[in-house]
Amino acid sequence: MNIIDIHKTFKSDDQCTEYLAKLRWPDGVRCLTCGTDKVKQYSSPTKKQPSRKVYECQEPTCKQQFTATSGTIFHDTHLPLTKWFLALSILVDAKKSVSAKQLQRHLGTGYKTAWYLAHRIRKAMEESDRPLLGGIVEMDETYVGGRTKSWQRYKNKDVVVGMRQRGGQLHLVHAPDSTAFTLKEIAEGHISPDVEALMTDELPAYKTSLEKFSGKHKQIRHKDKVYVLAGNIHTNTIESAFSLFKRGIVGSFHRVSIKHLQRYLNEFQFRFNRRDNANRFEETLSRMARVKPMPFAELTQPVPAKSV
Repeated sequence: MNIIDIHKTFKSDDQCTEYLAKLRWPDGVRCLTCGTDKVKQYSSPTKKQPSRKVYECQEPTCKQQFTATSGTIFHDTHLPLTKWFLALSILVDAKKSVSAKQLQRHLGTGYKTAWYLAHRIRKAMEESDRPLLGGIVEMDETYVGGRTKSWQRYKNKDVVVGMRQRGGQLHLVHAPDSTAFTLKEIAEGHISPDVEALMTDELPAYKTSLEKFSGKHKQIRHKDKVYVLAGNIHTNTIESAFSLFKRGIVGSFHRVSIKHLQRYLNEFQFRFNRRDNANRFEETLSRMARVKPMPFAELTQPVPAKSV
């Protein structure tokens, strides 16, 4: 669905709630506590939600009341679902993402509301069950942070390790450093040992960290101004993904907190891996209907952070 389809299809919160219920319970509504399908729906209007409806379990020992948003990322939201749907349609289609400030203008909300909303959508974009990358894979690292002197190129910067299967998926990881031990852990956690070939640049740490891929590991020397070797040995594919992410930081966000860097990486890889999927909106919304709530305190807890 594009933004015009969203506007035409979901004109009221009732329509949004009904659609959420179908995504959450495709085989019919079930009690969140006991799992029975003996459920009835009742009107339960409130001052802010005059058309609010609740489900009530009909099991005598349960009698649990819940709504289509109970226990999900939408739980206890004070924002109309129509605005949630609009924000989601904007985020899943924005190639370089959208800042909270821009969402604030689009939705007519406060900045804090837009920022919190965007991070809850990003939470639904986390993928913990991704298959290992196979075929021909490119692996590279990049550094994000403020401007530094040339001789302090990597000082106070954070490492992002990227792996991209040619013609396949992209994985982005916020790494603590770019040592051989860290690169080894990341590579073995994301790349199949049966990979056809693994391409990297000349970083010395790759030689020791990728011993498991011996015979399949190919390196290109950028210091010699060589960018493609033997026709297919290069890291141009993963570097283009890095370029897209950095343009998002510079052009859309301007600054992001390192504390939330992995969330931004999750968003970019989720959208990138579904760039040809016409059902991006429906898939993401379905994930949001299954993800547990994220309290505001979880985002704002005092963790040392710096900005890039």
